Amino acid sequence: MTTLQAIAWICIGLGILTAFAIAWDIRANPQPMSVMNVTWPITGLYFPVIGVPMYWLMGRAHAHHGHGASHHHGADKPFWQSVLVSVTHCGGGCTLGDSIAAPLVSSFGLTVAGSVLLAHFAGEFVAAYLFGILFQFLPIMAMGERNPVRGLINAIKADTLSLISFEVGMFGWIALSFLLLLPAEPEVGSAVFWFMMQIAMVIGFATAYPANWMLVKAGIKHGM
Repeated sequence: MTTLQAIAWICIGLGILTAFAIAWDIRANPQPMSVMNVTWPITGLYFPVIGVPMYWLMGRAHAHHGHGASHHHGADKPFWQSVLVSVTHCGGGCTLGDSIAAPLVSSFGLTVAGSVLLAHFAGEFVAAYLFGILFQFLPIMAMGERNPVRGLINAIKADTLSLISFEVGMFGWIALSFLLLLPAEPEVGSAVFWFMMQIAMVIGFATAYPANWMLVKAGIKHGM
């Protein structure tokens, strides 16, 4: 096993443990917005270890003593934190879509213009976009929107720029690592592939942050 493979296995393992730790706590402290019950563990997958304090400080729900209601810890959190949690929401849909599409594209041997990498980008973008819109649409409807068409339009407005900016950062790293940094494009079933995906998602998170800041500031998307 090479050093890179060993590091990959360690980071993937820590990501799984981080996701499990967050999911375990959510069982006792469910999120007021149900989609975040999925989003936070997904965030832990690509933010190994650091995902736990992120969740604990900015996302964990606590019960009021003597009452049945719950609230987000730091409901009056600073603007930058509410934007950051908004990015986790976008990242949850992107990551889920990308993680499902990558093995499917590989399994079917799909290519675009003779390129496997371009096929991955196309398949992952479509899947990420669909899941990203779904992750926006469900909370919009849960918050009282009666018209599903209007809810879908608002979800598209809120998530399109955010998702594109996430995928730009993610695809940029994947192209750089697969074409230049690594000796060959790793197999989808390899630890190195998913380690590169972890890094790509963190970079996507960073590139999506300015877009989410703008969208929340403009009132197109709600801070969380």
